[in-house]
Amino acid sequence: MFKIYNTMSRSLENVVPLEDNHVRLYTCGPTVYNYAHIGNYRAYMFEDLLRRWIQYKGMRVTQVQNLTDVDDKTIRGSRDAGVPLSDFTQTYKDAFFADLKVLNIEPAEHYPAATDCIPEMIALIEKLFEKGLAYKSDDGSVYFPIDKFPTYGKLAHLDREGMRAGARVDQDEYDKDNAADFALWKAYVPEDGDIVWDSPWGKGRPGWHIECSAMSEKHLGKTFDLHTGGVDNIFPHHEDEIAQSEGANDCIYSKQWMHCAHLQVEGKKMSKSDGNFFTLREILDKGYTGREIRYELIGTHYRKSLNFTFDSLNANRAALARLDDFHAKLQECAGDTENAELEIHLPEWAIETEKRFSAALDDDLNIAGALGALFDGVHEGNKCFPMSGKTAASVSNLWKKLNTVLGFLEPPKEEIPTELIELAEARVAAKANKDWAEADRLRAAVAAVGWTIQDTPTGPKLKKNCVNQSLKA
Repeated sequence: MFKIYNTMSRSLENVVPLEDNHVRLYTCGPTVYNYAHIGNYRAYMFEDLLRRWIQYKGMRVTQVQNLTDVDDKTIRGSRDAGVPLSDFTQTYKDAFFADLKVLNIEPAEHYPAATDCIPEMIALIEKLFEKGLAYKSDDGSVYFPIDKFPTYGKLAHLDREGMRAGARVDQDEYDKDNAADFALWKAYVPEDGDIVWDSPWGKGRPGWHIECSAMSEKHLGKTFDLHTGGVDNIFPHHEDEIAQSEGANDCIYSKQWMHCAHLQVEGKKMSKSDGNFFTLREILDKGYTGREIRYELIGTHYRKSLNFTFDSLNANRAALARLDDFHAKLQECAGDTENAELEIHLPEWAIETEKRFSAALDDDLNIAGALGALFDGVHEGNKCFPMSGKTAASVSNLWKKLNTVLGFLEPPKEEIPTELIELAEARVAAKANKDWAEADRLRAAVAAVGWTIQDTPTGPKLKKNCVNQSLKA
């Protein structure tokens, strides 16, 4: 069984879908007021591993990842930029989807934008009014009364005695000490400009927390299997979602909850003032690849704080090069071997690798154990070269299978420039004529542009080198 740590119960639990073999998953997405930073992608990467592992286990996934395109931050950013909210947020929505492709993060089934779900939010607030779990303040805003929801604070394990019943908090994000009635609907203020909708309570806009409650119910139903996010989402965001949804619908909101720990950069909290705040694009501009960044973000257990360093990124190149070398040798040995019934040719060391890999990820996504099993398998496999074609093809099939989970095992296909192929062919001719000086010159010319000529029994192979190992932040 696949076990995960449920934040609600503070214990390991089996993942057993409410609907047979179908996991309905809600993952908190970006607030599209700026380019997402690597801390955001740490969460999205953990959720990608979770999604991939659920599918590896033979279950179907319906994933919803929201796009928060109306809240305090997006409105402020739109106003400061002097452009309409929709134009302002579209830039960052497009960037988000481009980043997902760079990092090889599988797309969710649904990406609802908050501004497309305003009617659903209004309907949910109306239900809360009917249940006595919403009230209108003197300024026209609508709030949720936490003292009327007896289990408020159960996810974050808050001390109910310390809550300020009757006090109100208007901003979307606030500290744990501000456990108070929170805004469901914010009355229109001039600073909002043209960002306004009609409602039964007057003109205004939704609060941040009601957005996710409405979007999850629209696409996943009143109760679903798994809700994920970063630990910073536990309170107030997820706590408020639970209160709204369970208060309105009289049923459990999400069966289980998973949260990933914070990301640090070079041992410190990310901060622009400390010069260690990076978007994905800024790291790519330093010469790193999406594959290397994926390896870095996925390689630490999701519930442990990840210390993102450039030394570690450089080390990842060596680890990926080792994996690529193993993959290349498998391909060379496999040749054109047919793929039918290759499982019967899988060697014992490969069978053991898959068993250990699976056991580790079944244990709350123990990625360290899974990677340990993988590299132990590479070590054992390297002792077995040259392999028979059927054995190599069989292991290669397993490699592809494991890559559906990790997403970085198969190197990207590089198109070899025609001029390099011509240089490699000229070198073959030079060697045939025993013109060793010319052969050396041609090898050096290829190396100068970042490629290596590898001599193999079937002829020369061109391989692109890793990015300069000396790259630093």
